[in-house]
Amino acid sequence: TEPSPVLHLEAEYVGETSVNLTWDTNDTASNSYTYRIEVVNDSSIKNLTSTVTKAEITELFPGTMYNFTVFAVAADNETEGEGRSKDLYTKPSPVLHLEAEYVGETSVNLTWDTNDNASNSYTYRIEVVNDSSIRNLTSTVTKAEITELFPGTMYNFTVFAVAADNETEGEGRSISICTKAASVNSFLCEPVAKQSFLMLKWKCPPGNISGFKIILSNINTSREHEEEVPSCMEEGSEETFRTAALDCFSTYNVTIITLSNCSESFPVYNTCHTSINVPPPPKEAPLVKAVSHSSLSVEFSDFDSSCGPLKAYAVMITTEEQDCESCESKLNNTYEDFKKKKTTTYVTYVIETEQAESSSFHYQNGKSIINVGKGNRMYGYRNGPLIPLLSYRACVAGFTNITFMDNMIEGEDSYVSFSPCSEPVLLPQDPGVIAGVVIGCLLAIIAVVAIVGFIFWRRRRKDKRNTEVSFSPIKSKVIKVENFESYFKKQQADSNCGFAEEYEELKSAGVHQPKFAAELPENRGKNRYNNVLPYDISRVKLSNQSSGTGDYINANYMPGYNSKKAFIAAQGPLPNTIDDFWQMIWEKNIYSIVMLTKCVEQARTKCEQYWPDKQSKTYSDIIVTMVSEIVLPEWTIRDFTVEKSNIPESHTVRQFHFTSWPDHGVPETTDLLINFRYLVHQYNCQNPIDSPTLVHCSAGVGRTGTFIAIDRLIQQMEMENVVDVYGVVYDLRMHRPLMVQTEDQYVFLNQCVMDIIRSQKEKKTDLIYQNVTAMAIYENITPGPGFGKANGYHA
Repeated sequence: TEPSPVLHLEAEYVGETSVNLTWDTNDTASNSYTYRIEVVNDSSIKNLTSTVTKAEITELFPGTMYNFTVFAVAADNETEGEGRSKDLYTKPSPVLHLEAEYVGETSVNLTWDTNDNASNSYTYRIEVVNDSSIRNLTSTVTKAEITELFPGTMYNFTVFAVAADNETEGEGRSISICTKAASVNSFLCEPVAKQSFLMLKWKCPPGNISGFKIILSNINTSREHEEEVPSCMEEGSEETFRTAALDCFSTYNVTIITLSNCSESFPVYNTCHTSINVPPPPKEAPLVKAVSHSSLSVEFSDFDSSCGPLKAYAVMITTEEQDCESCESKLNNTYEDFKKKKTTTYVTYVIETEQAESSSFHYQNGKSIINVGKGNRMYGYRNGPLIPLLSYRACVAGFTNITFMDNMIEGEDSYVSFSPCSEPVLLPQDPGVIAGVVIGCLLAIIAVVAIVGFIFWRRRRKDKRNTEVSFSPIKSKVIKVENFESYFKKQQADSNCGFAEEYEELKSAGVHQPKFAAELPENRGKNRYNNVLPYDISRVKLSNQSSGTGDYINANYMPGYNSKKAFIAAQGPLPNTIDDFWQMIWEKNIYSIVMLTKCVEQARTKCEQYWPDKQSKTYSDIIVTMVSEIVLPEWTIRDFTVEKSNIPESHTVRQFHFTSWPDHGVPETTDLLINFRYLVHQYNCQNPIDSPTLVHCSAGVGRTGTFIAIDRLIQQMEMENVVDVYGVVYDLRMHRPLMVQTEDQYVFLNQCVMDIIRSQKEKKTDLIYQNVTAMAIYENITPGPGFGKANGYHA
């Protein structure tokens, strides 16, 4: 009879190329049974025989489905019972060549191979494990991008091949990989005035961080300096680091790399410039020689320029017998102070390094030689004659940056060092005095002749100097008000030839001052014009806490008549700098804005409209509301309230918008600018004394410079009865490039001065506003009596 079907057919073990089967039987005759095992897959059938109730099936293919059927066979080896079947997949082989094709901060790309015949039907399970989590991903191909990882973290990746039943898995293959540490964000670097180190700033990145590595490489010397910084506190926090002392006035490639316990980040680069600094003081004292009873020569070598190019030198004279001390505090002492016995040390002469040779200054054998006692004047210092029979010593001050206030050196704002003092030199007696003792009465005659000759000689020298003044690189041309008309006519002759020469002399003023901040890559997009970049020494710096875009804005502090920071000259805002513009207004306590351009001129955008028309508008965290607007033919006046989010304070800002001034040109008449300036000045008198007036056009140099200059010139005439158009423009150009941008604007300034002086002579006191009624409605301002109506000069 047929044996009964086997019972409980199970796979005791499933491997890659073998399967162990077990089964049971209850027949009484089962001890005489043998068993046939039929093994079937898609491409083959084979039979095996077992004499016991188990069998190891070998030589199978990995990852393949097999049908196993077991038949009990009676003792005659022919009679078979009904078969019992089971479908099984063999395990896939482990994957081969598991590698990381790419390792990033938050992702890893894995690749692997497999040689199994059935691999086309495989899927793959990827197990992702770190110290705190386990997750599984599935891929249908032999690669996978694993995302949402933490930077700087060690992960174990295990890949399992899964057969077509989505259950049978092969042995896993593992690889341990550390993700890249995250690179820092918002990496900035800034020079520090008068210091050789750099201030670095960045935002703390996410992920596991053990610290930061900073590499500083001097691009000129290729010297590298490496520093390590401890880890930051929390993601997004702003980190600040001061480097060790570096080479001053040098350019560095700065690299910052985030470190974790198992990896480094991709590097982040920046190019940074260390500040100019005080020049290294020379070891040698100047060489001093007596030239006559009232003069001596001072010879010295150039100072070391490793901390910045030398801009100027000041020769100081002293009668002190001890070594020079505290020279910096004596940079304001003048020859007049010395004559009045207020000081024993004073500045006698200032030389700019680009200055041409003159009777008081020349080069010889690579050294500068100054003739002390010649009587000439440079800035506010007179090179007066010395006193016979006194011992004099000299020292030299060298400047990598020199700042003046009212033609006097500002020691605190200048970058200066001093040479040692020279040996004392005794001046001889005046030969005239000796002759008087010897000759007696004859002296009277000789003295009279000598005095007359000396006066005549001095007059000829003075006349000669006056004729040569236009050829010397002087920085001031002060003219008394009563002499200005004759000067004006002289300069105006031959189609303004004299003014053209003066304007040409001004072109080099200030151009060699550094503009590192404006040239940084992250700031280039904040500049409207590539050739109008603010000098570092006077640029306005924003607090970078609120905007997150650094402290840069294209604006400079400008000196007025009474204050070094009476004005801020700025470019017209770009779309991406409007927020910075209002931040500056808030932080610098600005109450008045003078706008000298239309937003669009000749179909070109000159300035973005940075104010709201009707409804309030928020610029970053500054809320601006227009509360009134009066439109007049030549200008418009707008009032705004300005407040900051979450701060219960606000103040009013008035905008004086002059709309009748063509780009690169001048207003139609001098009346317009004079009256407009008077209107602004009257309003500013009500504002806090420390509140600068913000003036801008498009570039912030041409029209802006002309407006600031006329304000200073009017006050100079009122207070001193002198006028110095050349000196005012020169001073402005030392604070911002191209101030008073065109020759026409320079001539227009002189014409304004001339028209004001003429109106004073005519004793006219009715400064004419073309819209006096409208202005009276707007506010209670009446024209002041300071100047009469101008003469209607037409440009």
